[in-house]
Formats: sequence, structure tokens, C-alpha cells
Amino acid sequence: MFMPLQPPETPRPSLAGDGQARLLTKVAHMYHEQGIRQADIARALHLSQARVSRLLKKAVDVGLVRTIVLVPPDVHPDLEQALEQKFGLLEAVVVDVEGDEQEILRGLGSAGASYLEAVLTGGERIGISSWSQTLLSVVDRLRPFKIRGADTIVQLVGGVGVSSVQAEANRLLSELARLLGASPTFVPAPGLVGTEAIRQSLLADPAMDAVAREWASLTLALVGIGSLQPSQLLRESGNAIAAPDQEKLLAAGAVGDVCHRFFTRDGQLVHSDLDTRVVGIAAESYLAVPRRIGIAGGRRKHAAVRAAIMGGWVNVVLTDVGTARALLDPEEGDRAGTAVASGRA
Repeated sequence: MFMPLQPPETPRPSLAGDGQARLLTKVAHMYHEQGIRQADIARALHLSQARVSRLLKKAVDVGLVRTIVLVPPDVHPDLEQALEQKFGLLEAVVVDVEGDEQEILRGLGSAGASYLEAVLTGGERIGISSWSQTLLSVVDRLRPFKIRGADTIVQLVGGVGVSSVQAEANRLLSELARLLGASPTFVPAPGLVGTEAIRQSLLADPAMDAVAREWASLTLALVGIGSLQPSQLLRESGNAIAAPDQEKLLAAGAVGDVCHRFFTRDGQLVHSDLDTRVVGIAAESYLAVPRRIGIAGGRRKHAAVRAAIMGGWVNVVLTDVGTARALLDPEEGDRAGTAVASGRA
């Protein structure tokens, strides 16, 4: 944007006594306000194009031309930057949505779809949660890629559950793969089994061995962030944590999970016999994935989202404006942790 010369906010070279002031102004006005190309300006003013380029640079240096970024009201770069700096995130995306859980779910779905359309350029090997309502909301709003967006999509945790809802886990993977032009890889097992022996037997199967090799080469993980209280989808799938296990996790300080790997409020993995019954990517393998994108929000998830970031379970986060503000408020973090510990969240 071209602006009249005004006293600069920071010291800049002065135009006082500069006989080129009028020429600088004219060249800047022609280029920035009238949209005339440098070559055409050079011809019109009988200058070389190199000199026009130098004049435009000088116009910036002396403060004659300033760039102003006009931020739309529904974009929050200040909150995003604050989150990135406070938690060392690769990227934060704050979605301008408020309301009840369903409204936030829809807003995160739209924002997640837009984000994937912007960042996926092909070649990615993506791991994805199996039982995430938020990710289903993303996929429902994602448009087909004109150019292949990823090579493979693989489930990070077992996708077999109660038949009436298993279709949702299958749809999440197969539809995302179709939209991105990628090859899908299913985990042919439930996410949680009754004993460690059953899990070991499943992992020894050749089909699961092939899945494990896929996990080892992931470049990106796309996950929801669970609170200790399971979502309706997870609860109906038959893969939810049973009440006695929830009580043990609560006693151990758990506040949330990513792919059934539960962590405390500071993001540390909760070691329990539950880990030995999860049919999914191991915690250390998951944490080795370079880009770990978590999409979650809503008041019920405040403590879980904070903990997931603190523990590095996600290094890119898409969340709502209310959750973003809570993450930046130390007192809100204490309140959220207390609520989980008392069983209110």
C-alpha cells in the first residue's frame, strides 16, 4: 500500500535536501497505487529499469512506502504467535469459533479441511487416529485434491469395533485416502483388547507386521486429542476405556490421550497395564513422527490439549479461540487440572 510521507516510527534515511523526493514519490505512486509495471515506468519516465528498481527500494528505506497487513476480524495471528512462542510449536492455528461442542466441532472441521488443503502437497505418509469425531468433521468438509496430496494413509490404532459404528472408523480412513488420492492401510484389529497375550498374538500376525512397517516410515500424524471422558463415538465403538481402568488412570494423574496413550497434565506418559493392551503405534514410535498435528477444542478438552502440547504429543495444533486463550492463561491451566483430578472434566 502506498502512503504519503510521514515522520517514521523508527529512524530512517532523511529526504531533506534530496532532489529526488519528487521522483521517488512519482515512481512509488505509479508502481504501488496505479499498478504499473517497472518496465513501463522506466519507458514512461525515460529511466532504466534498474534505476526504477533502486528508486522503489529507496522509497521503502526512507519510509515513503510502508507495508501494512490488515488482519481480518476472524483471524488471530497474535494468539497463534503467542502459542508458538510459549510452547515451542511448529505452528498454531486458532479458529474463530465459539459456542457448544457441536459448534466448535463444525468450526474445527472446516478449519482443519482448509489447513490440509493448504499444506499437503504430495509425498506424505500420514498416520491417523481411528475414532475421532473431530477428524470425521474435517473429512466431511474436505474437497478432493486435484493433485495427489499424500502417498499413504494408515491407521495409528486399531479400527475394528462394534459393527454399528465401525463403519465410521473405516469411513474416516477410506474417505480421507480417496480425497487425497492416497493408498489406505487399515489396522485389522480392535484398538483395545482384553489381555497382553491377545495383543501379542495380533501383533505377530503378518498383516499387523506390515502395518508396523508403515508406522516406522510416517512423515505426519493427524490426531484428535481425547479427554479422560471418552467421546460418544469412542464409547459406542467398544474401544473405550472401561470404568475401572478410567479410575486407575485418574488416580495416576491422567488428563487425556492421543491414540489411547494417556498422559498426565505435564504431558508425561502414564505407564499402566492398559498400554500392554493397546493395538496401535507405540508411544516412542509416534513421538518420532516429524509433524504431529492435533485438532481439538472445547472447554472439556482444555486440560487434555494443554497436556498434549506440553508432552510433545502434538507439535502443530488447531484449536478454537477459547481454548487458545485458556492455554495462554496459567490460572486457567491450574483450574482445568483441578477439574480433571476431581472428576468434573
